[in-house]
Amino acid sequence: MSETPVAAGEADLHTHSTVSDGTQSPATLMRQAAAAGLWGIGLTDHDSTGGWAEAAAAVPETGVVLIPGMELSTREGFMSVHVLGYLIDPLDEALLAETAHIRESRLTRAEEIVRRIGRDYELSWDDVLAQTTEGATIGRPHIADALVARGHVATRSAAFAGILDPDAGYAQPHYAPDPLTGVRLIRAAGGVPVLAHPGTRGAERIMPPERLRRLVDAGLFGLEIDHPENREDAKPRLRELARRFGLAVTGSSDYHGAGKPNVLGECRTAPEVVERIIGEGRGAAPVVPEPVAR
Repeated sequence: MSETPVAAGEADLHTHSTVSDGTQSPATLMRQAAAAGLWGIGLTDHDSTGGWAEAAAAVPETGVVLIPGMELSTREGFMSVHVLGYLIDPLDEALLAETAHIRESRLTRAEEIVRRIGRDYELSWDDVLAQTTEGATIGRPHIADALVARGHVATRSAAFAGILDPDAGYAQPHYAPDPLTGVRLIRAAGGVPVLAHPGTRGAERIMPPERLRRLVDAGLFGLEIDHPENREDAKPRLRELARRFGLAVTGSSDYHGAGKPNVLGECRTAPEVVERIIGEGRGAAPVVPEPVAR
């Protein structure tokens, strides 16, 4: 990895590849970022850094800066909470152990969901495996793609709105640590933690200030407010909380290729915030097209 660039540009800091539940390879994702005119992207596959090497190898070709990251699964009660971790040490033992536990639980959960669905619909585990790449973190999106391939639903989104909706009775949670543990793990691995899409459930379901304060005290860096799935009624409240707690505001598309309607680069993080993330990251460095001294 090369030295940190002097001045950052606009970046889409939340993207997924085939290493988790995106539909594009890491290298293809980098080429798409170049076509979108992005200065940089954050590759943040679920609970995995497995796509970093391929994405980094595409930096010279594309001219796009890679901010290596991960979307860490955490859970607060019955509610899933995701924490983005940028520039983490991919070999940190505590983080590796936790993500291995999460991925194993995701796999066991996925197998159980398929077994349940298979009682009512023609669907097998082989159908799901056909929608994944080797080493991918298997999850519900792959089950959704298998349901599409079988003709049970038209799109991945339709699967989540129907058969994979919790109210349908097939889904079940997987293991994940609590958000406080997640923030601490990321900081201990030299990373920079940001709460992912915290307003998708609307203003009434935003994390209460007293719980957010605990994350801030543990090292939370920012809130991903400019995100296509955050509800508009939640954004003013989130910006107020960011001001109150001195948190940075990030913007990202949460791009999954054909897996979601989200468009790469439709939401972006300002250069000064990207610069701060780079400045705080200690576990890994951004990958830039050419070494640039400070």
